[in-house]
Amino acid sequence: MASISKIITTALTGLNPRQKEVVAARFGLEKGGEGETLAAIGERLQVTRERIRQIENGAISLVKANIGQSPETGALIEKIRKFIAQKGGVAKKADVVQFAGSLAQGIKEAHVDFLAEASGAFNLFSEDTDFYPFYYVSDKDLKNAQAFVDGWTSFLRSKKDKIFGGSYHVQLASYVKSKSLASAAAENYLGISKRIHKNPYGDVGLREWPEISPSTVRDKIYLVLKKHEEPLHFEDIAKHINKIAFDEQEALAPTVHNELIKDNRFVLVGRGMYGLKEHGYEPGTAREVIAKVLKSQGPLKPTDVVSHVNRQRFFKPNTILINLQNRNYFERMPDGRYRVRES
Repeated sequence: MASISKIITTALTGLNPRQKEVVAARFGLEKGGEGETLAAIGERLQVTRERIRQIENGAISLVKANIGQSPETGALIEKIRKFIAQKGGVAKKADVVQFAGSLAQGIKEAHVDFLAEASGAFNLFSEDTDFYPFYYVSDKDLKNAQAFVDGWTSFLRSKKDKIFGGSYHVQLASYVKSKSLASAAAENYLGISKRIHKNPYGDVGLREWPEISPSTVRDKIYLVLKKHEEPLHFEDIAKHINKIAFDEQEALAPTVHNELIKDNRFVLVGRGMYGLKEHGYEPGTAREVIAKVLKSQGPLKPTDVVSHVNRQRFFKPNTILINLQNRNYFERMPDGRYRVRES
C-alpha cells in the first residue's frame, strides 16, 4: 500500500520553503485538517492575499509536473478518478476518502483535495445549502447530477400525496428508468443532495416538507397522529414526540395541548383525545355529529347510530342515545330507525 506522506513529499519536491509552507497551509497537509484562507496565511506571513495566491499558483504548477513524473502518484489519482467515474461521475466526499484510504496509508480528505487540485483529474464541489461536499470528474458530470436532482425535486413536489403515501421508491425507480439512467448513478446523485431527507418513521421525501423534516410542535403532532392512525391523548402525543426525538427540543404536554386546540386539522374526539380530521374525525357536539351521520347514511337504528358516531368521536353510548331522543332535531320512524327532523 502506498504511503500518503511519501506521495506528498514527492509532490512537493523542488518547491522552496515559502511555497511548501503556503501549499501545506492552504490544504491542511501537515495535520490532514482544514486548510487556511489566503487572507489568514497572508496576515501570518505579513504579505498580501494576492501575493499568497501567486505563490500558491506557482507551487501548484510545480506539483502538477512532479505528479506527472511519479507513476505511484499517477496510479493513485487514476484509481480515485475511476472510482468517481464508475459512480456516475460524482461521489460523496466521504465515500471517496474512504476508498482512497484503502489505497494509501494515512490519507485524509485534505490530501484528496490537494491531489484533485494539483492533478486536475477530478474536482471538488464544496458544501452549500443544497449539496454535501462531493467530487466530480467533469463539468458535464456535475451538470448531469444537478439536473437530475432538480428534476426529481420538481417531480416530488407535483406528487407529494402519492409519495408520502409510501411509494417513494417505486416512483423513483420509474423516474430513473424514464431518464435512461443507471440506478447506481441516480443513487449517488441523490446521495450528494441535501434536499432529500428521511423522517424518523422511514418516510423519504423533500427536506422542505414538514412531514419529512418537522420543525414546529404542530408539525410533529401531525406526523405522530398520521403515523399512529388513531386518536391519542395530548399527553401521549407529547410522549411520542419526545420518544422519537425529532430534535433536542422537549415537547411539553401543555404546549402540545395548546397547539392541538389552535389547528383545525386536529379534532377533539374525547376528553383530552385528539384525532386527525383527514382520518374521518369530525368536530362538533354529539347532536351535530349525529345529524351529519344521519344525513350522510340515511335513517339508522340506534345501535347503528352509536357505531357510526363513534367512528368519528368518542362519546359514551348513553350520550348519543339521549341526544337522539331530542325531538326538536331527530324523529323516530315506525320501523324504529331515526332520521333528522325536517324543519
